[in-house]
Amino acid sequence: MKIKGKGFNTKLVHAGAFEDNFGSATVPIYQTSTFSFRNAQHGADLFSGKEKGYIYTRIGNPTITALEDNIAELENGYGGIATSSGMGATNTIYMTFLEKGSHMISTASVYGPSRGVMEKHWSRFGVESSFVDTSDLKAIEHAIRPETKLLYVETPSNPTMQLTDIKACASLAHKHGILLAVDNTFSSPYLQNPLELGADVVLHSVTKFINGHADIVGGIIVSKTKEHYDRLRHVMINLGCNMDPHQAFMVYRGVKTLALRIERAEKTAKEIAEWLEKHPKVEWVKYPGLPSHPQYELAKKQMRGFGSMISFELKGGISAGEKLMNNVTIALLAVSLGGVESLIQHPASMTHSGVPKEERLKAGITDGLVRYSVGIEDKEDLMEDLRQALDKVI
Repeated sequence: MKIKGKGFNTKLVHAGAFEDNFGSATVPIYQTSTFSFRNAQHGADLFSGKEKGYIYTRIGNPTITALEDNIAELENGYGGIATSSGMGATNTIYMTFLEKGSHMISTASVYGPSRGVMEKHWSRFGVESSFVDTSDLKAIEHAIRPETKLLYVETPSNPTMQLTDIKACASLAHKHGILLAVDNTFSSPYLQNPLELGADVVLHSVTKFINGHADIVGGIIVSKTKEHYDRLRHVMINLGCNMDPHQAFMVYRGVKTLALRIERAEKTAKEIAEWLEKHPKVEWVKYPGLPSHPQYELAKKQMRGFGSMISFELKGGISAGEKLMNNVTIALLAVSLGGVESLIQHPASMTHSGVPKEERLKAGITDGLVRYSVGIEDKEDLMEDLRQALDKVI
């Protein structure tokens, strides 16, 4: 089927698909490590690039290619590169565009491991970094150095739900010869397309919304140009962080319902956010769909919807957060996000408990901050679950 020019849901279901010899209705799992050649010349032509085909699954595999082509189509990019995890995608980007003596600017409240691996490991090889409030263009501009090679932003950010103006960042970065990479995990291609706003590279942890069923871990990169695609793929292949065919099959199956899942969860999330904002035990709520969100107007401009991620601050700090965690009964007390099941976590006592308080607060991760990933359960049940748990918070 020709996909170009078709609607988003049609692309979700059909982009990347190909006909096999048996007429399979879905892309099969090519669970093989290696592929045989018809003859010596065929092998030589594959290695030289004269003929397209498959050699070894670390280099490429039909099931993985189907997923890569699907997400590239959804993001309106040149090509996709699937990785074994979201951090595989992050490190592939770092290794491709950074080197000894270079400098990266990133969102202060970016996904913890994306910051941690830079500060603890890439720094050992002479790569420097600055983590700033990327919602403030002046803060980014102030951090730029002659050796700055990459601006790496996450919007909305995890877990503070801060938004960054992608179009403005792209303009600033390109003015200084800097590449812009955007972690689009919280929005998915359904709500936001960074490449169309000027970004050079977009990445996702497909573990989250794209797969949506909490049963695999994976990542993907989509580049705007062939030049960047070729460089990124070369690095990924040599790093060995390729996705497995079975992973790819599961994600390709999950992405088909992306729009349906997000539409339902988003509708529930907006009502929950509005209810929480009026609750006496809640200090504030950060949800892009609320007029009280600092970047509400930006959200309306660069996103097609507001998503299903909510952060809110409990009055009572860490003890209040722990109390809420211990009393929810439907939302699972767990990390990750973007699945059909609702998940809740309290960063100060869980994921960020080992981070010095001063650093945590600088990134906007306050003592009473709760992150809530709204799933597709019945809205009334989720609200009652929160209501009864909040009743127990002193």
